Amino acid sequence: MKQYLLSIYQPAGGTPGPEVLEPIMREVEAVNAAMREAGARVFAGGLTPPETATVVRARGDEALTTDGPYIEGGEHVGGFTVIQAPDLDAALEWGRRLARATTLPVEVRPMEFGSCG
Repeated sequence: MKQYLLSIYQPAGGTPGPEVLEPIMREVEAVNAAMREAGARVFAGGLTPPETATVVRARGDEALTTDGPYIEGGEHVGGFTVIQAPDLDAALEWGRRLARATTLPVEVRPMEFGSCG
């Protein structure tokens, strides 16, 4: 079965208050439970705010590090889920369910293995 990365795009800014976040998290947990029950969920995780990121860039023989996200923007990847699905259509359906639960955009992208080492 193929694996897909579902990236959740989160808007820049602070975390919403509990009155907004708690119902969303209940919906997300329901989708996560459905993924586990269907055998689709491989693993998932949330990310710390983008200002906690460190970017590593190769410059010749040196590796330079800078604070913060690589790209400035109004959105950043706030979390992700790796799933297995028989095809892109099935992965897109999980992406739709996750987007409805989070109320945020979700990018669905096939994963490749073996080409990076």
